[in-house]
Amino acid sequence: MRDPFSILWRCLKRIVVSITVLWFVSVIAFSFLPVPFSMIMIERQIVALASINFSYVSHSSWVDQNQISPYIALAVMAAEDQKFPKHWGFDFDAIETAMAYNKKYQKRMRGASTISQQTSKNLFLWEGRSWIRKGLEAGMTTVLELLWSKQRILTVYLNIVEFGDGIFGVEEAAQRYFDKSASQLTAPESALLAAVLPNPHRYKVNAPSRYVLQRQQWILRQMQLMGGVNYLKQNDLRWEGR
Repeated sequence: MRDPFSILWRCLKRIVVSITVLWFVSVIAFSFLPVPFSMIMIERQIVALASINFSYVSHSSWVDQNQISPYIALAVMAAEDQKFPKHWGFDFDAIETAMAYNKKYQKRMRGASTISQQTSKNLFLWEGRSWIRKGLEAGMTTVLELLWSKQRILTVYLNIVEFGDGIFGVEEAAQRYFDKSASQLTAPESALLAAVLPNPHRYKVNAPSRYVLQRQQWILRQMQLMGGVNYLKQNDLRWEGR
């Protein structure tokens, strides 16, 4: 008679191997194919349905890099990850600073995730602060940095990041908030979108608080200090947005 535990162990190994292979294939495919949805979009939709909120729908519209304004590419880097062109997925200085801050102010936790880490989490994982999710995120981020270009990571990030309830991706946000395409976003509009990224459910693009407006101005100053859109060329990002 077969040991049921050994059978269960073999089944679990097969499941893990199958999921890993499927994930790796998707990483290769999404290095050049449009990303139709993300795990965060799916999670949001499931939570809404479980709460009997049938009015909620996750909206997103994929656009290629050349259809995205260079201002929004610069704005999210200025706001979220100014070392993005240089690091290999992790900003260890920011991590050290965040750990020191969180140790001192435990009720106001600060994150240190790079754009690469956020892309991995939003695309493949779930929300939360568990060590399991963080470990998976670290491994996935390393693979993305090895197999994708910086341009691709940033393009996918801009297409799946959440800008408001059910509003995913820069094209959907541009159409919803400014009635224009992502390629036409100006520097102030881009900075306003980037200003809500820490918490798009609390901070609103269409009803910005004083804090959001102050953050918008800070982001605009950072964009100028970084050198404007020339920063993209100077760091080999070769952004072709109109």
